[in-house]
Amino acid sequence: MNANTPDEGLATIAIEKQTSKIPSGVYLTVSLAAMAVSLGLKLFHKKNTALFIGQWAAPILIMGLYNKLVKTEGHD
Repeated sequence: MNANTPDEGLATIAIEKQTSKIPSGVYLTVSLAAMAVSLGLKLFHKKNTALFIGQWAAPILIMGLYNKLVKTEGHD
């Protein structure tokens, strides 16, 4: 733990304990749903909203990857 943020380790463990309950497939499903909604919005000429929603896919997949790594490798 870093001396400047003594609670960081405890907070991280608490968050990881809760998020580890989410199956990895949920992240993929939500990401694909965001892409589908973005496509639908694009087809209905809602360009700005489509771009906004479409940009959610990558961060959701990254969260899923992090979740999977924590499940398989554990935290610190």
